[in-house]
Amino acid sequence: MSEIERESMEYDVVIVGAGPAGLSAAIRLKQLDADLNVVVLEKGSEVGAHILSGAVLDPVGLDRLIPDWDEKGAPVNVPVRKDKFYVLGEAGQIRVPNWPMPPLMSNHGNFIVSMGNVCRWLAEQAEALGVEIFPGMAASEVVYGEDGRVRGVVAGEFGKNQDGMPGPNYEPGMELLGKYVFLGEGVRGSLSKGIISRFDLSKGHEPQKYGLGMKEIWEIDPEKHREGTVIHTMGWPLGKNAGGGSFIYHLDNNQVYVGFVVHLNYENPYLSPYLEFQRFKHHPMVAELLEGGKRVAYGARAIAEGGYQSIPKVVFPGGALLGCSAGLVNVPRIKGNHNAMLSGMAAAEAAHAAIKAGRAGDELTDYETELRNGAVGRDLKKVRNVKPMWSKWGLMPSLALGGLDMWTNTMGFSVFGTMKHGKTDAAATGEAKDHQPIDYPKPDGVLSFDRLTNVAFSFTNHDENQPAHLTLKDPSVPIKVNLPKYAEPAQRYCPAAVYEVVEEDGQEPRFVINFQNCVHCKTCDIKDPSQNIHWVTPQGGDGPNYPNM
Repeated sequence: MSEIERESMEYDVVIVGAGPAGLSAAIRLKQLDADLNVVVLEKGSEVGAHILSGAVLDPVGLDRLIPDWDEKGAPVNVPVRKDKFYVLGEAGQIRVPNWPMPPLMSNHGNFIVSMGNVCRWLAEQAEALGVEIFPGMAASEVVYGEDGRVRGVVAGEFGKNQDGMPGPNYEPGMELLGKYVFLGEGVRGSLSKGIISRFDLSKGHEPQKYGLGMKEIWEIDPEKHREGTVIHTMGWPLGKNAGGGSFIYHLDNNQVYVGFVVHLNYENPYLSPYLEFQRFKHHPMVAELLEGGKRVAYGARAIAEGGYQSIPKVVFPGGALLGCSAGLVNVPRIKGNHNAMLSGMAAAEAAHAAIKAGRAGDELTDYETELRNGAVGRDLKKVRNVKPMWSKWGLMPSLALGGLDMWTNTMGFSVFGTMKHGKTDAAATGEAKDHQPIDYPKPDGVLSFDRLTNVAFSFTNHDENQPAHLTLKDPSVPIKVNLPKYAEPAQRYCPAAVYEVVEEDGQEPRFVINFQNCVHCKTCDIKDPSQNIHWVTPQGGDGPNYPNM
């Protein structure tokens, strides 16, 4: 395939990913210089199709990017009115009062939003400024110059057969070249992963940590709906099996977002994050809210949880990492969209200054400095020890000590310094012989659902004639290594039933990849204990089609 000839287009800045980071970067570039040529590539069928977030939005980034966003009709119109936090037991709950929590944990002034819809609106603002946005255009590979710097990306390649060779309707795609390339692919993006490895950007930083976030949208009984209410829980059903928690956000139109996050550093390979989520909805407090309602959408996405100490070097020759590609989520606040937007703006300002000075293809060191020392770095530094505390000491000690640490950090110091994360989430996976299988209740089809039923509510679609975008470095590993050693956990950690081990009478077990089910969460790329699964982008437009996640 290396001999394929492609046409090329030249831009000042090429941006991969029409999420909050990429769109903020595009808008800021055009605000600074209307004559800059800026293009945004989006692998989803439309802007917002692959956006999944809680989301309670801290508007600090939006305020800075478009101060008059309210007058311009931004879909940000449900202010947080009540903010509640509970620790759950199997049959009940204890409310944790708000007053002992550090001020940074308050949701006063924040908004419950659909980030998919916010991104659709941001795209309209970008296009009005002259930004070119190409949805359905997956960036499948990086274009490097002879000197090794990043020059651009290949996008729009369609029509490969299942064996990877060009089919009868093959389109080779184009090379989109720029003075700088911004990667805003979200968590564990395939191009970002390759560039982090190629330029050793994680050297000197802690390994990135992740969670798996799953979310359903429910329409509930109007009598139970409390617009503007935000609820977070910890505890049951996870217990000591894994870290994590839930969110329930009452938005408008009698809808609620019901979400569940499982930290991916869990040990027991028999754990199923998806079934923990489904079990959670049967807690009396949650079941009472949802009874009589209906689920209207489902999705899942990995979350970068490493925080301040896991941010890699964010610049490389010819470009930069933005937003969740750099891992900018504030874990205790469960917020990353504001930092994604701020990072996009900071990268845009650095690129604008460089281009104005006649530079191209170098490292945007001003962006690196601003990200670590500016608003994003300050936001993440205050909470840097919460995740490692939780991983090392569990829920209750981390609640107390993490709260103490956040309080002291608001005053400029920490008695704990900067704690380390240690293992990757893949390396944290224990062997099957040291753990017991978990007997999960069967979904009832009313409050809880099997994976395939729920995947239909993600509106996922993939052309089955293309090569599988879930690739194995060694096809023998799932059965020869992962099955005997770890009971092949891919069967359980995937929230979309992509992977299964098929055992038929008299035959050896087979590892089956149902890639058409994939919701692009990237969990397999992160959690596979053998690090044998490599997620690459399918052809553009394929994957979930989230309506208003």
